[in-house]
Amino acid sequence: MTDTVGYEHIRSWLNLRCGITYPDRKKDLLRHRLSRVMSRFGYADLNDLAARLEGEEGHELQLAVLHAALTNHTFFFREPQVLDFFRDRILPALAGRDHLRFWSAASSSGDEAYTLAIIAAETFGRNGLGSRVAILGTDISEPVVARAETAIYGQSHLEQVSSGILRRYFTPVGIEQHRVTEDIRAICTFRRMNLKATPYPFRKPFQVVFCRNVLYYFDRPHQIAALEAIHDATEPGGWLLTSVTEAIRDLGTRWQAVASGVYRKVA
Repeated sequence: MTDTVGYEHIRSWLNLRCGITYPDRKKDLLRHRLSRVMSRFGYADLNDLAARLEGEEGHELQLAVLHAALTNHTFFFREPQVLDFFRDRILPALAGRDHLRFWSAASSSGDEAYTLAIIAAETFGRNGLGSRVAILGTDISEPVVARAETAIYGQSHLEQVSSGILRRYFTPVGIEQHRVTEDIRAICTFRRMNLKATPYPFRKPFQVVFCRNVLYYFDRPHQIAALEAIHDATEPGGWLLTSVTEAIRDLGTRWQAVASGVYRKVA
């Protein structure tokens, strides 16, 4: 293709800037996602887009390219196997703690962070939950962070939500749209953050970190660096939960495998 140089420049930029890796077998996928950026900004091809990536409108364009590259459909209560471990094994072990900090490290539109908040509410009760549990959701994409803060979701995000949970923790706000209730929103904070920018700037450790469906975008060195930085940000005995499809056992990090998608920091 005539825009191969532009494509390779963008792919290299994604890797150097964010540690995001698109192998050759995903070329068509990345091209398709970037086509929406070209249409939005009125660029003729990827050569044109690449040439303007560091230009005057670079910041907005860079965010659009990042958002397109990382677009991944997410929804509430995704991968129940990992969430069941969190609910049945981890939360009961933390029941005696007065203050708990959980981190959704690739929170996208906020589905995961709010899911964790709902599970905590179902486990500990809603009374006083705001003074006991704090959940941070971070993502590199500014648009999805903004969307997470609205806490409004359509049906595609709520397909795995039971009728009882929907009734207790969501309020209808439009045609087939629901908003997370205020008490659950209150314990979730969202910030923009690049997981490649290690070490992480946290002063207080987390008891549980969820880092799911993002590591496969990173090459091996960036995977290891992120996992080690998460380890440093977690208290001794704390937990890391990944996607069951993202095996980190062979990366040589300090995390100890407990179950599929579940790892622990040695106390």
